[in-house]
Amino acid sequence: MTLAPESFRYVADLVRERSAIQLPAGKEYLVESRLQPLARQAGLVEVDEFVRALRTASKPADHERVVEALTTNETSWFRDATPFQALVRHVVPELLAQDPARTSLRIWSAACSTGQEPYSIAMQLRDGFPELDSRIVATDLSAEVLLKGRAGRYSQLEINRGLPATMLVKHLTRAGTEWEVSDGLKSMVTFTRHNLLHTPPAGGPYDIVFLRNVLIYFDLAAKQEVLRRVQSVVRPGGFLLLGAAETTIGIDDSWERVPVGRSSVYRLNDRRAS
Repeated sequence: MTLAPESFRYVADLVRERSAIQLPAGKEYLVESRLQPLARQAGLVEVDEFVRALRTASKPADHERVVEALTTNETSWFRDATPFQALVRHVVPELLAQDPARTSLRIWSAACSTGQEPYSIAMQLRDGFPELDSRIVATDLSAEVLLKGRAGRYSQLEINRGLPATMLVKHLTRAGTEWEVSDGLKSMVTFTRHNLLHTPPAGGPYDIVFLRNVLIYFDLAAKQEVLRRVQSVVRPGGFLLLGAAETTIGIDDSWERVPVGRSSVYRLNDRRAS
């Protein structure tokens, strides 16, 4: 049995309502593959049976499991490289130039997945700007990936995805067959569950927000809502770093595009933030 159209629409509506992620027609295969393990756990053979049971029982915990299953958790260390180069070469130096007496940084790593992004940020700040008290709030919709992030333990395969050997030996130690992030880095990062459509997490106002490879899954209204919420907790003159295929242009003019090498960052316009 394949996924019935009404079952797909139910799942797509549920995911959009809870996370703003869009599942357009043609993504039925994705829904089936992601929900198959949940169907098996429920003792059901077909995903369609599972969705029909989900609609009948209407259990909030099951709804959350479905939304988490359909959330993309692709990540790696120093993913795409250029945002991290921009962080140390432009963003932090610009913030220090704005306020030479600055002693701290507050960063929000949104949709952080299993933690490689916030720990990559922490490594760069600890190595490049040790004089600053840098604190990172790392958030995600999935409770499961946050548990892994807090533990800070990664397999060799996960380590091989982008972590330079110099960073590995400096900031992680062997833990059996895995590698564990140092206590120093862990102390810089606070992991907390958060939905981007809800009130931003405590810990701000933030100087820098990483919101990378997230907006591409939202429609225009959801993008505007998320950017409005982000803007509400960023200091005037603070920075937003997006994915390579994302922009604020034509969506939210509170942000000024700042070219940095071959990429761009976005600075909160002081006039609009005031």
